[in-house]
Amino acid sequence: MKKIAIIAVALLALQATAQEQKRKHSNKEKGKKMMMLSAEEIATLQTKKMTLHLDLNASQQAKIQEINLENATKRKAIMEARKAKKESGNTEKPTKEERYAMMNAKLDHQIAMKAKMKDILNNEQYAKWEKAQTKKMHKNKYRKKGHGKKKQQ
Repeated sequence: MKKIAIIAVALLALQATAQEQKRKHSNKEKGKKMMMLSAEEIATLQTKKMTLHLDLNASQQAKIQEINLENATKRKAIMEARKAKKESGNTEKPTKEERYAMMNAKLDHQIAMKAKMKDILNNEQYAKWEKAQTKKMHKNKYRKKGHGKKKQQ
């Protein structure tokens, strides 16, 4: 009986580690796949997801497509710059002033995005969008703290 219990525990542990590795690989693969897409393709996919989630009409879709394209283009440029910096071997941490400037720019962008979305969406859609953004933000904070992953030794 004791041997059966030990074997069962070992199988469960093996299964858990296999699933964890699978999850890590899928996130990396998803990031690589997104890098292979153009900014236009990313914007189109995001717009279609928002259309499904918020039930957008044609004029709203067109306006949001423009915003998503602008954001995707900026993100692509930032990712390319980060990739080039990493490949050159110049991976220094930003200074306090640089971090402050980046956070300030990020928050300014979020404020502008919120204002644009408020102009485009009706009250019900805007509330739904804002709720999704809050959920997304909490999910990202949770991941950054390392709760979503097991600590490696």
